[in-house]
Amino acid sequence: MVIVGSGHGGAQAAIALRQAGHAGTIVMLTRDRTPPYERPPLSKDYLAGEKPLERILIRPEAFWAERAIEVRLGTEVVAVDPETRILTTGEGARIGYGTLIWAAGGEARRLGCPGADCGGLHTIRHRHDVDALRGELSAGTRRAVVIGGGYIGLEAAAALRKLGCEVTLIEQQDRLLARVAGAALGSFFRDEHRRQGVDVRLGTEVVEILSAAGRVTGVATGGGEVIAADIVIAGIGITPAVGPLITAGAKGGNGVEVDAFCRTSLRDVYAIGDCAAHPNPYADGSLIRLESVQNANDMGNCAARAILGAPEPYRALPWFWSNQYDLRLQTVGLAQGYDMEVLRGDPKERSFSVVYLRRGQVIALDCVNRTRDYAQGRRLVEARARVAPEALANAELPLKELL
Repeated sequence: MVIVGSGHGGAQAAIALRQAGHAGTIVMLTRDRTPPYERPPLSKDYLAGEKPLERILIRPEAFWAERAIEVRLGTEVVAVDPETRILTTGEGARIGYGTLIWAAGGEARRLGCPGADCGGLHTIRHRHDVDALRGELSAGTRRAVVIGGGYIGLEAAAALRKLGCEVTLIEQQDRLLARVAGAALGSFFRDEHRRQGVDVRLGTEVVEILSAAGRVTGVATGGGEVIAADIVIAGIGITPAVGPLITAGAKGGNGVEVDAFCRTSLRDVYAIGDCAAHPNPYADGSLIRLESVQNANDMGNCAARAILGAPEPYRALPWFWSNQYDLRLQTVGLAQGYDMEVLRGDPKERSFSVVYLRRGQVIALDCVNRTRDYAQGRRLVEARARVAPEALANAELPLKELL
């Protein structure tokens, strides 16, 4: 078994294979130079300096050797030959495989505007990204511009405010979280970040990164304004790392396509996690990519079962979370295609939920500091329950009573 990638999906696939009794070789190849670690803390606790590396490792470093899982750090796979079952690394080494699990994730999308190659411009995808950013912050950097109003951008803005930075957040859309949530949640986080001192700019396009002596000095917007900056963080999504598979003939585009058992169109090649476009039952069976710990872990388990001859189709319920300031957002289901959002509770009390409906069925919930709604709402999403909006809006009525 060769696993390409050491994030949550790759690590879980290796663990699941051993737990299910696979006694053969397992080799994990990773571009990272750090043993498998959790990604979500990078834009939260790790950036804020509240969690050291040891506390974000997926398992203690000795765990992998104890289970005969070989982890080769600093190894990038640049080519796959599905006929000979040979992988080629960036250094020219050739590695054979019997079964391949591609869990390479993706790379942070870069800004495409002029000046986007100067010093002081950062992304948050790997540990070394955040280490470099923290190094500049410790040197006294205090004016930060965050580009992107999704979860990474919002979490980074919150962490930077904790560290005492002046933060401007720029979002091209007219609301925050526009790709993943409704207007109520976006408005709440806009107001919350402004209350915390973040200068939130919506409907604003970045047209140039300004610099002097090779370092960023500011951001120019489409409206002709220049926002001064010592550092800039681009949180504008990822590009799936699937080039070698697509070149080898695997079907795909925005990710590599897999079936319900995580199998690609190449023989004995599986793909999991952020880079895998899979048919999701909570998206009406359409092919989607999900960038979440839940998806990576569950796909790792799914691939392991299929490889070892006990296949079960991927049916996992999607869930996500985000921590910002003292707020904990928990999401269950997929809100895409919703035609109604029902507000449950009062956002002014900083504890509320948004329930998303499509054709009368509950398809997702966003729960802010409301764990009970999240736990009980999972069952409504799983059942595709049809519930009257006025009942959902009654915050005093437990969701479990509506099933």
